Amino acid sequence: MKLSGLLTGHEHHVIQGDTGSTGITAGPTFDVDRVVPGSLFIAVPGHRGGGPASIGAALARGATAVLVDTAGAACASPGGELPPEVCVVRVPDTRKAAAVVSSRYFGEPGRQLDLVAVTGTNGKTSISYMVESLLRISEGASVGVIGTAGSRIGDEVIPMPPSVLTTPESPDLQYLLGRMRDRGVRGVVLEATSMALQTYRMDETFVDVGVFTNLTQDHLDDHGTMALYTDAKLRLFQGLCRHAVVNLDDIVGAGIRALMPDAVTTYGIEQEADFRATDLIADASGTRFVLHHAGRSRPAAIPVPGRFSVSNALAAVAACHVLGHDLDGLVAALAQMPPVPGRFERFVTPGGTSVIVDYAHSPDSLDKVLTAIRGFVRGRVITVFGCGGDRDSTKRTEMGRIAGTHSDLCVLTSDNPRTEDPEAILEQIAPGIESTGTPYVRCADRRRAIALALSEALPEDIVLIAGKGSEPHQIVGEELIPFSDMATVRDLTSRPAQVS
Repeated sequence: MKLSGLLTGHEHHVIQGDTGSTGITAGPTFDVDRVVPGSLFIAVPGHRGGGPASIGAALARGATAVLVDTAGAACASPGGELPPEVCVVRVPDTRKAAAVVSSRYFGEPGRQLDLVAVTGTNGKTSISYMVESLLRISEGASVGVIGTAGSRIGDEVIPMPPSVLTTPESPDLQYLLGRMRDRGVRGVVLEATSMALQTYRMDETFVDVGVFTNLTQDHLDDHGTMALYTDAKLRLFQGLCRHAVVNLDDIVGAGIRALMPDAVTTYGIEQEADFRATDLIADASGTRFVLHHAGRSRPAAIPVPGRFSVSNALAAVAACHVLGHDLDGLVAALAQMPPVPGRFERFVTPGGTSVIVDYAHSPDSLDKVLTAIRGFVRGRVITVFGCGGDRDSTKRTEMGRIAGTHSDLCVLTSDNPRTEDPEAILEQIAPGIESTGTPYVRCADRRRAIALALSEALPEDIVLIAGKGSEPHQIVGEELIPFSDMATVRDLTSRPAQVS
């Protein structure tokens, strides 16, 4: 594809070469290590795998063309000499341009898919899995999923370079959408993070249904203030999606109606929404409720306890119905949904103790999970958790307070410490627990912490392991170290306990 076609209508200035004769045959990329002959190298400032300083290396690997911003243009001609066959183009913002050229290179795949994008602080992964399950169970559909647990079509994982991004960068996101389209997938559901929206990764994806879950404190390390965090989330509903499905119980969600007054479907438990749940009855096996829509009531059930799970289920049903799927079939499929990996995922040890692994890593999500557990536990609640390093530190004491309020014993441990000292993170969590009077122990080694909790638990107790969910690694420094909470539980309970 000619570079001129990729840039048509997008503001740009040719520094060197001819966009009309420059062919891009290997696609766009931000990462210099992924450049091959025929690539378009996009020099995104600050990107670890590339950036303007890597232009020379990208050219040496065979990049046909380079996109730079104004600041990066100074790096485009080291020593004043570039191979004459290389096309160099300046754009106002390389990330905005990346969304445009990546979408066009892969044939604007979002236009040919039923695309659901889920955003909000909590619930994105659960709703994504629920949408997939409802369509698969009710209609036998093959659905593409892009999110925290990677990218896949059904059970087939699409291999991609290692990344900690929930929403991939534009070149990878558009590649994945194109591959799913080419495999005959009709529907795709993806998680749209605040940083993905802020950095234009979701531009040019042509979302059919944008789902908003809720907004609570998180990611202030990235956004600085709740107002800026909110603004990032709301970008999805300012021209990036055709229809919105929003949580009317959340004040930010309720406000989205003003942004898209003629294209909003609401859901909720507390408010009179288009899709509403009442008469909730929860136990250890799940939650039964009555679903109300368009003047009709339907009995419904999901195999997950808790109000938050019902809210997620309403969002999934509403999104699928907006896409044109039969409501009765969707409601019937709710009760058959498989568990979402790492989201209230349950395991019973040989000794009869229930273990729940959940991704809860914000004050609101931890409170909701522990509140749900308190609703059916017969014994004690033992909570293993920590807080991520190099992330919003203001939530640490509050998470300690929440854990102490709802638990009988807390085990503080590491949760992706990154470049921070794990003990320093635990030191910031501890005052919150101490304010509740709940006993706690500190054990920075996550495997030992889980072993300790399991050794303390009795058959009617519940051990909650919070913070990482289905993540397959621990981030220590800048290294991804293989680690799975559920795999660790299974391993520890298949052998005699060894806690020292």
